[in-house]
Amino acid sequence: MTRGILIAGNESSLFSAAAAEALKRVEAFASALIPNRFPLPEGGGALPVRTENAGGAIPLSWNPASSISARTLVLAAENRLERINNAIIVCSPPAVFRAAEALTPEEIEILVSDHIKGWFFLIRELILYFRRSGTGSLSLVVPEIVSGGRETSVNVPADLLGPSALASFRAFAQGILASQAGEPFQTIGFTTTEAGDEGNFAAWFFKIIDEEAGRNSGRWHKYSKLKLFR
Repeated sequence: MTRGILIAGNESSLFSAAAAEALKRVEAFASALIPNRFPLPEGGGALPVRTENAGGAIPLSWNPASSISARTLVLAAENRLERINNAIIVCSPPAVFRAAEALTPEEIEILVSDHIKGWFFLIRELILYFRRSGTGSLSLVVPEIVSGGRETSVNVPADLLGPSALASFRAFAQGILASQAGEPFQTIGFTTTEAGDEGNFAAWFFKIIDEEAGRNSGRWHKYSKLKLFR
């Protein structure tokens, strides 16, 4: 049976790197992207890097704001792959430079629903799936740095999305890792402070996932360039 890999996350260069590594291991993997629903004002910040559908990617629909959509996504991935062996969650949110008072209520709802609440829905469904199947791995991937593409100053609004989403995801992931004991599947956290090295970071965390060693479960693994070929 072919190994089933599901990659879900933000449209970003890190997601693209994870997809490229998956295709070195399987002919096809399931892919789910958080749609870019957060509007940006003219000159208000850079759009996320476009992730083209790589050959072998099976795109699946996902509305992060919906718990039903999260359940449907997991079922669809299982149906297309036969089973999910490795679920890789990539949190690498885009930067949104906006003054807080300039945010509309609708934009705040998008920020919370897509980039915070959505992770809770999806990871919950994946945990339930792996408990039922009794095996597999859940990988939580998050950078420790946020690069919004420009320096902030008195006259330039800060990035209101990236740091908020990353902090929430990391706190949630920490709780998941801390409660890993006794689970029939692995949960592994991956983080990095190396900006612009997404390809090597992805190669490194896939290597750890491939090892399927119990000692890797329930804790954070921090990437550095020195660790790549260890």
